[in-house]
Amino acid sequence: MRFASELVPATLIRRYKRFLADVELADGTVITAHVANPGAMTGLQAEGARVWLSKSPSLARKLPYSWELVEADFGGGLELTGVNTMHPNPIVAEALAARAIPELTGYATIRREVKYGRTINGKGSRVDFLLEDPSRPPCYVEVKNVHLMRRAGIAEFPDSVTARGAKHLDELAEMVTSGARAVMLFVIQIGSARSFALARDIDPAYARAFDRAGTAGVEALAWTCDLTRHDIRLGRSVPIET
Repeated sequence: MRFASELVPATLIRRYKRFLADVELADGTVITAHVANPGAMTGLQAEGARVWLSKSPSLARKLPYSWELVEADFGGGLELTGVNTMHPNPIVAEALAARAIPELTGYATIRREVKYGRTINGKGSRVDFLLEDPSRPPCYVEVKNVHLMRRAGIAEFPDSVTARGAKHLDELAEMVTSGARAVMLFVIQIGSARSFALARDIDPAYARAFDRAGTAGVEALAWTCDLTRHDIRLGRSVPIET
């Protein structure tokens, strides 16, 4: 996934109200950037951190700049880390089209944002990807963004309580019960990650849902990303610690 335009460097002043961050551009101008991330962003929002912003060409946007990357040190020196939770889906879409994820090849069609699962208060869920082929059961793939690392080399999810994430796991388990295949794919926007683990202390309910889903037959995959100031691509598969 290439960024639409060249990223702009800035210095982080503060992140607040979850979706806003004040930053200082290279010329000393202070602006407010949009933060496409509802999580806690633990370890990624230190005052003075070097960040990278994209700028929208749309004149209608109230906040033309968006925070994309931050230079963070997880124990091995500064490295680019992705903070935009909207990026994992297009990253995975490119990887699926290129047949770069061995466990998810062999399907004739790939559909995105397909309705499935339970309807609550008139609203149902949409699975990120539905892989289909006449010769095999459909495969439901849910994608989660990962950018938490509290121990060097070990990426974790979630970084805050996510009732919605637990619901998705239960719905994937229901798909397996109905005869389909279901996969939870964790996309780690930290290139140095060597393994993945659940942050059970942060959200015990999500951890229990993950365990239930695994018992039901939901598969789990974790992949790192290769990040530059020009693009983000799926990197390599890493083991999941139980």
